Amino acid sequence: MSADSHPVRLDRGDPIERAHELVPLLRDCADEAERERRLPERAAQAMARAGLYRVAAPRSVGGAECDPATQIEVIEIVSAVDGSIGWNLMIGIEVMGVLGAALPPERAAKLYADPDLVVSGALNPMGTANAVDGGYRVSGRWPFASGCHNADYFWGQCRVVDADGNEAGLGPKSMREALLARDEFEILDTWHVSGMRGSGSHDVACEDVFVPEERMTGVFFEPMHADSTLYRLPAFSRLAYNKVGVSTGIARAAIDHFKALASTHKRRASGVPLSERPDVQLAVAEAETRLRSARAFVLDAVSQVWDATESGRGATNEERALVHLACANAAAESVAAVDLVCNVAGTASLFESNPLERCQRDVRVVPQHITVSPQWNANAGRVMLGLPSNSVFF
Repeated sequence: MSADSHPVRLDRGDPIERAHELVPLLRDCADEAERERRLPERAAQAMARAGLYRVAAPRSVGGAECDPATQIEVIEIVSAVDGSIGWNLMIGIEVMGVLGAALPPERAAKLYADPDLVVSGALNPMGTANAVDGGYRVSGRWPFASGCHNADYFWGQCRVVDADGNEAGLGPKSMREALLARDEFEILDTWHVSGMRGSGSHDVACEDVFVPEERMTGVFFEPMHADSTLYRLPAFSRLAYNKVGVSTGIARAAIDHFKALASTHKRRASGVPLSERPDVQLAVAEAETRLRSARAFVLDAVSQVWDATESGRGATNEERALVHLACANAAAESVAAVDLVCNVAGTASLFESNPLERCQRDVRVVPQHITVSPQWNANAGRVMLGLPSNSVFF
């Protein structure tokens, strides 16, 4: 980021320091999250009260408007404790950041006046919204609603339809987002998975709920009410870079866990500590190289898009494509880094009592997300060869 784009700090204090302060509590919550397949309420409330969900929210609603590098670092700190808790925080940061900028200022200020506010959401159009007097009748079912058990509201994207169910088609009135209060949606017990088990990413559903106009937004077709560089970034770039913080945080934890293990653990056949074996030394060196290189690529690519946005010229398709490549690469390289240390750890990494076991399961979930999926890499290559993009992402 440019020299005048340093992050604004929360009134509650530096979010990076606050994230570090929460590490013991969050560590104490990690096994419960894994067991219950949802984030413990005390973890969500601690992060809310520390202002961590608001690091990307507008200053006008008590947020920090932190730049991407700061957001990534906060997510990394929490994800290094536990990937599922980090994923919950990441989703909360994205949702509360975009929602706070999308609502008209007076409405946003009223909603965000609650210091314990937690909002879950899904910006995929799995609902329908039929316009009626004063608002919309909303129905839908949204999968992967991470953190929904802890949320006061769920923010779900909808396709606008008429009374007969016909879609509005393309254009500024084709999609809206509905902010549903907790008593207006149902949580369906669907999250039975291996990786990110504690994220509570169950389905959320509602049927014919009236949502007043004041709780409707249009993030893809209406200008943001908060006008700063952060909210003028390309939407899909913004939705990609925070996923990186989860994957690199997990990978950092795995490397550190392995380094602690390697100093004492011995293979039965040799009796030599893992740390003294050349293959182990090479594996750790490669894991560090992959992780740090991938992270640096993300920060460089995102910084270019930030500077282009801040200058007013806007990011080019190639600059946006590079953000995708960097973020997809970071997710993939984090998996590779974790695999490297787990492979040389041997059978020790297979046991649930070893933190490497959970790291290896959790880190594999991140590149499955559409915003950092390698499926778009070829299209990024098209853009760099001067061909037109065939993706809405860049």
